Amino acid sequence: MKKLLAILLSCTMIIGLLSACGGNGGTNASTEAPSEQSEVDKIIAQAQTMTLEELAKKAIEESNGKTFYGVGNSSRGKSALPLFIEYLQTIDPSYKMEFEWQQPKNNKIFDQLTADSLKTTGTFAMTLIQDGNQIESKMVQPGILKTFIPKDWADANKTTADAYKGFLPLQTLNKIFEFNNTGSKTYTNVWDFVAEGEHGLFMDIDSEVVGKNFLLTLTKPEYAKMLKEAYDALDASKKAYIDTAVAAVEKDAKDLGLDENGKYSLAWIKLWVESYNAQPDDGPICNTLVAKSATDQFGLLVYSKLRSVEESDQVSKNNVTVAAYQDGYTGFGGYGYCHYLFLTKNSPLPWTACAFIAYMTCTVDGFSAWGKDIGGYSSNPTVAAGTEEKYHHSTSGGTDFPVLNDKGYDWWKDRLVIEDPEYCASVAFSVGSWIEMLTKYTAK
Repeated sequence: MKKLLAILLSCTMIIGLLSACGGNGGTNASTEAPSEQSEVDKIIAQAQTMTLEELAKKAIEESNGKTFYGVGNSSRGKSALPLFIEYLQTIDPSYKMEFEWQQPKNNKIFDQLTADSLKTTGTFAMTLIQDGNQIESKMVQPGILKTFIPKDWADANKTTADAYKGFLPLQTLNKIFEFNNTGSKTYTNVWDFVAEGEHGLFMDIDSEVVGKNFLLTLTKPEYAKMLKEAYDALDASKKAYIDTAVAAVEKDAKDLGLDENGKYSLAWIKLWVESYNAQPDDGPICNTLVAKSATDQFGLLVYSKLRSVEESDQVSKNNVTVAAYQDGYTGFGGYGYCHYLFLTKNSPLPWTACAFIAYMTCTVDGFSAWGKDIGGYSSNPTVAAGTEEKYHHSTSGGTDFPVLNDKGYDWWKDRLVIEDPEYCASVAFSVGSWIEMLTKYTAK
């Protein structure tokens, strides 16, 4: 493994030198002539100056009587589209549009979008997609997907389409540490989840790549610092086990160019990858943890899965504790990742796609397909406040099921490792390959 790491680091240095010489095969991108705007680019530029109502009128004119095709990682796009059509019908009662929403499995959405991009006019008008790393490298850099920033969304976020940098997030979802509380074991520090003998339930990073992005983002300086502070809060007996892991990765952290606390990130990642119990999906993890028989087990899973738990003598939401909700808990309580919205570069219905994206990001009803449940937070502060007013997530569990009382994004944002697409893409080869070597030599 050490020899492989040495080869990896040598390749990283070579790639760095190529980038310093201009990258892209030695061509300096800044010297290239700007490419001519496509029709979709021109429509996006115009749409970003328009209100939702103005976009809706354009959509009615463009798509009345036609079929709209969307593709996404979330099946709820299929629930949002009928609401969008109803909204357009409030402006023109005669408006009709058929639709089809596809949800590819096993991370095939990137292949599907790439294949569709080869057509002069694509099938898919837009997409709702996750995994910032692959979006950046496979979709945005090659120009397959196009970012549209609705004016109403930009206004709510006190910015402009021109000033805003990054992708357009529909929502941030959180995957959080939860543990079965029917026994005596507690988890009050993020290092407790990688302590000797622990085996957390986790959706394997080979099955859902946002889990790997979580580990990549964990090496950012702010999260490395958070881990160091959590480490400092431990007693000496707990530190001893961790110190062995820190010593084992200290040189790797330096070779990978991480900051002074980077060794703590790599140590946590190493202990996590070598110990977690790989699961196929978050649903089974939740079903396991809420059972009385799951004493002293824990998992890292989507918070909203708790919504569907049916109470019985052997199963209850009250059998689970959200680790970060405990008084005195130290360190991050999970990670956050986004669902992003894009037009395709060859969208057959670009005005309708822009209007639909604006509807989902700028109205409570448009976001309701996702906002009705805990654990998903609109990127629009006005919509986020309206969603809380409508669904009362902060008190949705009451005293009967306090685990369901969602503290909201403003509380969670400082307690989550938030996916950073650009950072993930920048370390995907270096830190990413290091993680892949860990998984290669770890039986799950």
